[in-house]
Amino acid sequence: MSGLVLKLGPRERVLINGVVMENGDRRARFNVLTPDANVLRLRDAIHPDEATTPVKRVCYVAQLVLAGEADPEEGARQLLRGIEQLSQVFHDADSRASLDAATEATNARRFYQAMRALRGLIPREARLLGLRPE
Repeated sequence: MSGLVLKLGPRERVLINGVVMENGDRRARFNVLTPDANVLRLRDAIHPDEATTPVKRVCYVAQLVLAGEADPEEGARQLLRGIEQLSQVFHDADSRASLDAATEATNARRFYQAMRALRGLIPREARLLGLRPE
């Protein structure tokens, strides 16, 4: 079975195609089979005030598309531009792999996967900027 597998903790919230849903009292796992569904776990969401670094701003663009607040085509253009800018800074093999995965996901219009790949760069970015890691 293909698609996105979501594992939710008790009372965890998720946004699917603009609808906020909350899990019950037990852990749950379910598959999202619709390939173009917009899915965002709210625990993964970046608050607008927290999008203060280059990686977080690029992640935030993907999040806006997932939340239905940005046009997917314009979001893809902005994401690819942001990924290109990040590739000027992140040169190590792991970071390049994350950027390549984010580019591939963006080109396929899989914004959740793009955001997930980019989020892996946040701790590296924090170290580079001398910020407290999340």
